[in-house]
Amino acid sequence: MTHDVGAVERRAILNRTKSVTLVGASANPARPSYFVATYLLSSTRYDVHFVNPRLDTLLGKPVYASLKDVPGEPDLVSVFRRHDDLPQVADEVIDAGARTLWLQLGLWHEPVAERARAAGLDVVMNRCVKIEHARFAGGLHLAGFNTGVISSRRQSAP
Repeated sequence: MTHDVGAVERRAILNRTKSVTLVGASANPARPSYFVATYLLSSTRYDVHFVNPRLDTLLGKPVYASLKDVPGEPDLVSVFRRHDDLPQVADEVIDAGARTLWLQLGLWHEPVAERARAAGLDVVMNRCVKIEHARFAGGLHLAGFNTGVISSRRQSAP
């Protein structure tokens, strides 16, 4: 059974979220996780944590080797990992006591989602936490989208 979380639910999840942990965060500025990390740190109120066993720091913040090393209980865990890694990552997210498992754009795994939901987590798949936050915060232009307003008013000359 596929279950896609609607916009109202995604907004509610983001509004109640206090911390976001990026699993698979990268120091490569060309990687989506780096772009998301910079946005979350500069444009949100979230307490942001990073997990990657090959990094020590990212954007001036410590990077943890695993989710269990992140201080406190994680709230929303956003996953940037290969599809085949998702079952193991989901187990770690469940074990850590997170409230939300968020699989980034391009990631969809029904068995993982069902297991996480059965453990009481909210699950969002194939969505970018940055784009969704910007959509609801009114800042999609920061996410690289043209948000030109369609209006009946005549545009002034550039």
